[in-house]
Amino acid sequence: MSATITPVDTPQPARAGGRPLIRRCVRPGAAALSGVLLFLSFPPRPLWWLAVPAFALLGWALRGRRARAALGLGYLTGLGFLLPLLVWTGEEVGAVPWLALAAVEALFVAVACVGIACVSRLPAWPVWGAAVWIAGEAARARVPFGGFPWGKIAFGQADSVFLPLAAVGGTPLLSFAIVLCGLGLYETVRQAAAGRRTGTVRRGPAAAALLALVLPLVGALCARPLVDDSAEDGTATVAAVQGNVPRLGLDFNAQRRAVLDNHARRTEQLAADVAAGKVPRPDFVLWPENSSDLDPYRNADARLVIDEAVKAIGVPTVVGAVVTPETGKLRNTLIEWDPRRGPVDTYDKRHVQPFGEYIPLRSFVRLLNSDVDRVQRDFGPGHEVGVFDLAGTRVGLVTCFEAAFDDAARDTVTHGAQLISVPSNNATFGRSEMTYQQLAMSRVRAVEHSRSVVVPVTSGVSAVITPDGEIVQRTGMFTPDALVAEVPLRSSLTPATRLGVWPEAALLLLAAGALGKVAADAVRDRRRRTEGAQRAADA
Repeated sequence: MSATITPVDTPQPARAGGRPLIRRCVRPGAAALSGVLLFLSFPPRPLWWLAVPAFALLGWALRGRRARAALGLGYLTGLGFLLPLLVWTGEEVGAVPWLALAAVEALFVAVACVGIACVSRLPAWPVWGAAVWIAGEAARARVPFGGFPWGKIAFGQADSVFLPLAAVGGTPLLSFAIVLCGLGLYETVRQAAAGRRTGTVRRGPAAAALLALVLPLVGALCARPLVDDSAEDGTATVAAVQGNVPRLGLDFNAQRRAVLDNHARRTEQLAADVAAGKVPRPDFVLWPENSSDLDPYRNADARLVIDEAVKAIGVPTVVGAVVTPETGKLRNTLIEWDPRRGPVDTYDKRHVQPFGEYIPLRSFVRLLNSDVDRVQRDFGPGHEVGVFDLAGTRVGLVTCFEAAFDDAARDTVTHGAQLISVPSNNATFGRSEMTYQQLAMSRVRAVEHSRSVVVPVTSGVSAVITPDGEIVQRTGMFTPDALVAEVPLRSSLTPATRLGVWPEAALLLLAAGALGKVAADAVRDRRRRTEGAQRAADA
């Protein structure tokens, strides 16, 4: 009986399908790394430029791949991007909701990557690939349950040289430019490498690749004059009150009266500072979302606290309240409170947050996480655009989660808003990056619509943003404070505001045309193979 012994100094490489295992891991690793780079390009890090090499790396991983391989690679990219980006969603409810959300949202990235791989053999493919990515973002912003646009590439570009493009075509064009530049970078390098190998440069493909790389930068430079912070309609002095919360986490609402008292007390302190000449008198005051979770229409004590604070400051104040009608759903409401007349106008949040403000599929979701029962009564959406006239200034209202939706901010501007307010509540997300991600959205919206944006927050980072996207004042996290600033008012409309959904629609048509061409070519090739096989059989 004999045996063959492999010497210990000649290890056998692990192989799969005839290739070393390490080689099979290169593209998956590159796909996952591209997602991590996308995450790192988002605030609070000032590394917006990482999005360009991220898409260059993704282009290398996807080009020429079959659909099944591209789906897996794209899913790795989605997880590498969205798992760390959305970790704040599990801050107080555990890992299951966070992992489930990231896993579902990553599917949209995966499907978009299949499309990119499919169009990657077409001439000028970076253009079609970037359009396909926008199609994925458009789908993710609308389904399921009204969509979840968080993580649009545009929202990581608040400090970017590409930001002026938001004023031309909104967030779809800004995202498109970043993706195009990244894919163009990869294709330029690929064409240059091919030229070195063969000694011949294919001028057409090389020129197309270079254009894809350079054109977004040129476009951003040309759009720079649209970024204007001049005071077309004069100025307004605005105050944003951050009252803070008594404690972090989901149970901050258990001390609803304490939250209300904090905001009333900080407003009264502001009134004292105005009287002492320490700060200028504001024209109006903005409180954050959920600054009163006691319904002032049904709770006389809450109404009195708000009324006294507003009378102390003596100017119109916007109060974020939870309105609890006798029947039906709750309302996340902003109330215009006049110091003489009390509540005079309301705006009900239109984009309510699934699994936060209402629970779809409650009985099923309860099996995964019992925290859903903390939301005992669902919130319902409003249907009217919110624009308040505050001491002669028309202020558009975009409540928290709504800042991620393109239509929410635009609707207020087309209805006459000269300034935008984004009252928010992020007490349930602790000291996570959520507040910085949301603040970046507001900065992009400021440039997109050429409006000053004021962000009053219960406990995160409140800020005053000028129409060029610059933060001129901000608070610390979990610190009672009041920002008072004179901001420019504007009424002109940017191309992005005028065009609305049309830039996105045009990019979706580009994506559909490219995918249609790929499908038609595949059908034609299959028919040719079938006919060739038939002729061979007949012969």
